[in-house]
Amino acid sequence: MLPAAGPSPGQTCGAVLVAAVLLQSVCVAVTFLYFTNELKQLRDTYSKSGIACLTGEEIGNFIQNLDLIESEDRAADPCWQVKWHLGKLIKKMMSRSYEENISAINAERAPTLSHSDGQQPRSPVNRIAAHLTGNSNRKNSLSPRTDSSPRRGNGQKINNWESSRKGHSFLYNVELRNGELVIPQTGFYYIYSQTYFRFRENEDEDSDLLAQIRNPKQLVQYVYKLTNYPEPILLMKSARTSCWSKKAEYGLYSIYQGGVFQLKREDRIFVSVSNGDIVDMDKEASFFGAFMIG
Repeated sequence: MLPAAGPSPGQTCGAVLVAAVLLQSVCVAVTFLYFTNELKQLRDTYSKSGIACLTGEEIGNFIQNLDLIESEDRAADPCWQVKWHLGKLIKKMMSRSYEENISAINAERAPTLSHSDGQQPRSPVNRIAAHLTGNSNRKNSLSPRTDSSPRRGNGQKINNWESSRKGHSFLYNVELRNGELVIPQTGFYYIYSQTYFRFRENEDEDSDLLAQIRNPKQLVQYVYKLTNYPEPILLMKSARTSCWSKKAEYGLYSIYQGGVFQLKREDRIFVSVSNGDIVDMDKEASFFGAFMIG
C-alpha cells in the first residue's frame, strides 16, 4: 500500500501567493484608513485655524496692537497676513467714519459760532463782493476841493460811482453810501482801484488853468478806511509826477493799485484823487472794488 502524497509544489506556491495578496490588501486597507483619518484631522485643524483668524477675542487685541507686532511674531503666525490686512481695513473704515462725523458736527456748529461772534454766515451763494465803475454822465462826482469835514483825508473823494448793474458794476451783500463801501463782515478783503487821468487841450479853456495843468503835477490816488477813529486811515497810495508838453494834443495816465487788508464789520472804504479837474470817469478806465477772501 502506497503512502499518502503531500501537497505538490504548485499548490504550495499558490497558497503562499494568496496569503501574500491577502496580507497586502489588509496593509493597503489599514494604510488608507490611517491616512484618511490623518487628512481629516488636518483639514479640521486648518479650518478651525482659518476661522480663528477672523473670530474670537484675538482679532480685537490684534487690531489694537497692529503696529506693535514684531517681525518674528509675524513669521510664527500663519494667520498674520489675513489679520493684518483685515485690521488695516477696519481701522481705515473707522477713521473715515470718524472724520465724516466730525465734519458733520462742525458744519452744524458753524452757523451758531458765526452768530455768536456777531458775524453773518457766509456761503458761496452769499458772497461778498463789489465792483464800482465811473460814470461820466454824472456831474459833481468828486467832493469839493475845500472840505471842512475832519474825515475827508487827502485829495478829493469820489462820491458817485455806478453800482446799479449797468455795464460791469455790481454789489453783492455790500452797501454803498456816499461813495463809501460799507463792510458787512469782519475778514480779509482784496481792495483795488484805478483812476484815469486825461487832459485834452481846449481852446476855450482858461489860459491860467491850462498853464497850471501843463506844469509838473503829482497825480495821486488814495484808498482810505473809515473806522471809529476820528481820522480816516490811509491803506494805499500811488503817485506819479507828469508834465504834458504844450505841443501835445492830450495826455493820458492810469493809476492802479490793490492789496489785501483786514477789515472789520461797519468799516468803510473810499477813494480820493488829486487834480480832480483832469480825472476821467470813464466806466472802463476808472473803477473801484473789493471782495472777501477769508
